[in-house]
Amino acid sequence: MSEEIREHRLKRLQMRSMRRGIKEMDLILSAYAEANLGAMDDAALDNYDALLNENDQDLIRWVTGVEPTPAPFEALVSRISQTFQGQ
Repeated sequence: MSEEIREHRLKRLQMRSMRRGIKEMDLILSAYAEANLGAMDDAALDNYDALLNENDQDLIRWVTGVEPTPAPFEALVSRISQTFQGQ
């Protein structure tokens, strides 16, 4: 299996950020992705990719602080929340 070209990966992650199912998560994640994906290293992209596999109902509760974020995503969700609150 061949590795995904970085440019393709960034485009795929950007698209997945924009087409979530819950409009609020579309807005929050697409803004974060646009501002940050290009500067992320492979490990950070792997973590973001894994986050995108999570359920939107869980994501919105984590980003808004209604529920605690699971440990693997704590730092990432914190950064996403800061981006969201800065708008």
